[in-house]
Amino acid sequence: MSRPQRHRSGRWRIGAACAALLTLSALPASAEPVPVPVVVFDFELIDTSLEGELNGPRADETARLAALAEALRAAYRADPDHALIEVAQDTRPQDCRGCVETMAAHLGAERAVTGTVQKVSNLILNINVVVRDIGRPDPVVHSADIRSNTDESWARGLSWLARNRLGLRSAP
Repeated sequence: MSRPQRHRSGRWRIGAACAALLTLSALPASAEPVPVPVVVFDFELIDTSLEGELNGPRADETARLAALAEALRAAYRADPDHALIEVAQDTRPQDCRGCVETMAAHLGAERAVTGTVQKVSNLILNINVVVRDIGRPDPVVHSADIRSNTDESWARGLSWLARNRLGLRSAP
């Protein structure tokens, strides 16, 4: 006696699915992913410490801000998933009140990265990196709390953010 029709159609479906998988696996691998153009703007210090209020900006902190921005740019340059768009130094979009996306789009970037360091005291600081995908409504904020106001602590905080939050392969 012959088998019911449904069994034959089930075998046919399994055979067709296997043939489709074999065909797909035989296709050449897709081209390399296109790197995302990104612009990294200079970092800004938000000094809410008593020291900052009394004494004003410190040269060592100003130098560390520049070093953070350059280290993050170097990490994006080394990452094959991104294409860094160079920007003039002393470009702080925080000063233009919300024009980050406009500036980034004008430069040809699909992603804009800004950063701040908030200083509560010489012991308590926080590094914030804000990533904005152009055309998407909400930025993503990544933060790292650091202890001590030294070159090493700032560099380690940024390195941790680059590896663990930004997913950069070549962390500073």
